[in-house]
Amino acid sequence: FLLVTNNRKSMPVHLTDHIAQGRQVPGIFILNPNLSIGRNLGELILIAEGSFDDEYQNQIVHLPLTRSREDVD
Repeated sequence: FLLVTNNRKSMPVHLTDHIAQGRQVPGIFILNPNLSIGRNLGELILIAEGSFDDEYQNQIVHLPLTRSREDVD
């Protein structure tokens, strides 16, 4: 499982504290409020289809991972 959130402010602090206590997290994905729900979901599906076990362990990933035509216009 992974944590998906829109909490951009406190997640880095929570992750740092969690790791300092010797704990692990499978990964945290932060949604981009500037992307549509469909685009955020598409990014999460792409990640699910192309990732291997523990690839995002103890990391915070900000969406999007990919670029679209809208990003460069």
